[in-house]
Amino acid sequence: MPALKTCWRNYLIFRMLTLDKKLLDILACPVCKGPLVYHKEQQELICKADRLAYPIRDDIPVMLEEEARQLPAEEDV
Repeated sequence: MPALKTCWRNYLIFRMLTLDKKLLDILACPVCKGPLVYHKEQQELICKADRLAYPIRDDIPVMLEEEARQLPAEEDV
């Protein structure tokens, strides 16, 4: 069964990558309802208006304000 689990995970990752644009079109910042920018390296969705970074854990965006990281003023967005 581990091979099946790995295969399923790879499929989900593939789907996440191919749905990137569609997912970003649907998702919005829960605080200001503004657009989000995907930062692949940090695995975060960034709200430039509120300077909040929402984590992506196990390929799932965590869209909770209390889970978001406040971006320092010196960090580029």
